[in-house]
Amino acid sequence: MALGTVVYVTGVAWFMTNAEKGFNNEKTIWMPIAMLLLLVVSAGVTGSLVVGRPVMLYIDGKKKEAIKQLALTLGWLFIILVLVLSGLMMR
Repeated sequence: MALGTVVYVTGVAWFMTNAEKGFNNEKTIWMPIAMLLLLVVSAGVTGSLVVGRPVMLYIDGKKKEAIKQLALTLGWLFIILVLVLSGLMMR
C-alpha cells in the first residue's frame, strides 16, 4: 500500500508541477475549485490506500493483522519520506 501511495502522490505532484503550462493565468474561481477538489480526492485516495485494508481486517476480527498492516504501511511511508528528503538535501 505504501508503494501505491507513493506512486499516486508522485503523479499528483507531477501534475501540479506541469499544470500551469496547460492553464492560462486568468484570475477565475475555477482554479481554486479545481485545487480544492484535487485535495479532497487526494485525501480520499491516500486515506483508502493507507487505512482501507487495515479497516477491513479490523472489521473481520483480525485486529493484530490490521494494526501490523497499518504500522508497516506508515513505517514504509516514513522510510520513503526520509530517503526523498535525504536526496533533496544532497542536491
